[in-house]
Amino acid sequence: MKKQEPVPEQKVIKMYAAREEIYPREAKGRYANLRWACVWLTQLMFYGLPWLSWNGRQAVLFDLVSRKFYIFGIVLWPQDFIYLAALLIICAYFLFLITAIAGRVWCGFACPQTVYTEIFLWIERKIEGPRSARMALAKQGKSLNKFSKKFAKHAAWGAVALWTGFTFVGYFTPIKLLGYEIFNGSLGPWETFWILFYSFATYGNAGWMREQVCKYMCPYARFQSAMFDQDTLIITYDVARGEPRGPVSKKAVDPAAPKLGDCIDCSLCVQVCPTGIDIRKGLQYECIGCAACVDACNVVMDKIGKPRGLVRYSTDHAIANHLTTTEIRRRALRPRVLIYSTILLLIVTAVGSSLYLRVPLKVDVIRDRGAMGREVDDGMIENVYRLQIMNTSEQARRYKIEVSGIDSLKLVTPDEVSVGATETYAMPIRLRTEHGEGHHGSNKIEIELTALDDKHVKVEEKAVFFIPR
Repeated sequence: MKKQEPVPEQKVIKMYAAREEIYPREAKGRYANLRWACVWLTQLMFYGLPWLSWNGRQAVLFDLVSRKFYIFGIVLWPQDFIYLAALLIICAYFLFLITAIAGRVWCGFACPQTVYTEIFLWIERKIEGPRSARMALAKQGKSLNKFSKKFAKHAAWGAVALWTGFTFVGYFTPIKLLGYEIFNGSLGPWETFWILFYSFATYGNAGWMREQVCKYMCPYARFQSAMFDQDTLIITYDVARGEPRGPVSKKAVDPAAPKLGDCIDCSLCVQVCPTGIDIRKGLQYECIGCAACVDACNVVMDKIGKPRGLVRYSTDHAIANHLTTTEIRRRALRPRVLIYSTILLLIVTAVGSSLYLRVPLKVDVIRDRGAMGREVDDGMIENVYRLQIMNTSEQARRYKIEVSGIDSLKLVTPDEVSVGATETYAMPIRLRTEHGEGHHGSNKIEIELTALDDKHVKVEEKAVFFIPR
């Protein structure tokens, strides 16, 4: 009988590594101060803009119900969607330009994920203590002390998240009205849903997922390398200067022992990293360019009497060729950067000029399809139209209506119309011409509207006058 071969032991291969909780140490220094300055600047803008007033209404309001976007003195309508597309293009090119020059500096200092994670970490440190205390608290068993600290932390996170959700929705619904509805318990279902949705997103992303968003959810980390080159500023570790690593010894150094580099292998650069990477292993896609490791390393260098910059903002070319700061700046003006800058300047100039020259009046001419053209009692030929007039300025205006294109063409309805500020008004008009004027079939005509208080506010629309056989 043939001997049965043993069944090989089955192994379970995990497709995803288990998450290791990261407890970032607080970093202090130049870049930490700059990061907090960005936090204050971005949040003052975000939380403050909805409360600013402009001409008696909210300064920045994307009123989806009325289909009007108010941005300080500019009122945009659905027909102005091209400006929104242009704004997105400008933001994209600006991001490409910044990335080509300074790597992921946007991610490290101004990205909402980074900003809110920084705020939530600050709350966590204030309630649970520094890194060592937070790690010890996580290992503790169930206790009243642990429960009270965790409860206080999550309550504070929830309060910030709710205020953030409320503010975000306040950009789409007048924020004062939104606050009044909440106070009186009359908030609508959609506003309630979106406030809770964005609150939950803020709470989950900044409080729980943190670095997971940057490492796995954000697509920017995946395609950033396409915008990097050898002259892009990145967080770098000077291997030639730092290796081999080793702690500083107070004992006499053996002359025969190999000379150690400046890195004392204290691992502070790893402890302060919000994504938990070791920058000494080289550039990694998880690095968000926040420079926390630079601050931590500079503090250590100061303590051991070594020059700063073991970990610093630099470029691959600068590290390899020992370039000076002046040479790094000179190499920044390379073809890629110049192309991005030129395209960005052209787009901004074109959009800015278009907005500046934009006429705050829109007119649509809709012909009455029910009566193509008719002969009235006095023998004249009449066509009926409907004018859709949009006053996109924030002042009421009166307009003069004039028609041309056929010699005897005239307007038999009132030739003046008043339209309120940022309002749309529809009015029927009747045009007549003498019998025998024009030719049978379609005749091209122009309908012109001019503001009586400003002759530069003028729109001319083409239409067709039909003369029956």
